[in-house]
Amino acid sequence: MIYFLIYLFLEVLISVNISSAIGGLFTFFEIVISAFIGIFILLNFRDTLFQNITAVSYNAIDLQEFQRLNLFTIIGAILLILPGFMTDIIGALMQFSVFTSMLVNRYNVQSSSKFKSDINHEHIQKNIKKDSDVIDVEIITKHTDSK
Repeated sequence: MIYFLIYLFLEVLISVNISSAIGGLFTFFEIVISAFIGIFILLNFRDTLFQNITAVSYNAIDLQEFQRLNLFTIIGAILLILPGFMTDIIGALMQFSVFTSMLVNRYNVQSSSKFKSDINHEHIQKNIKKDSDVIDVEIITKHTDSK
């Protein structure tokens, strides 16, 4: 609840300052245009999703980053639809993969290092259990040349 009140306070301060500087008519146009941009992004989300799937297939990003990038695109589009200057600024920044990649990489390093070590530990334990039943053999075949 406190974060919402802080957000609301900052949104009002920023909106009043920018609105007084640019005027009521331009504020109205900014709200309408940013809402149309947000709707356009949501309608064309399929293309963004396809680009991110291509990046995953080429191992440019991992699955967690794929999920977060898509989530940031949707949240950013919704923030653009909502009226307010701060939400528009944050929503526009979320549309650029440079900013979202920085956010994903910043939080991905901290959260996934434990996750990856747990997965590697489980993977090693499974391989040890599987390999304990294996007998190493070498098969030598003789090739005879028939003339």
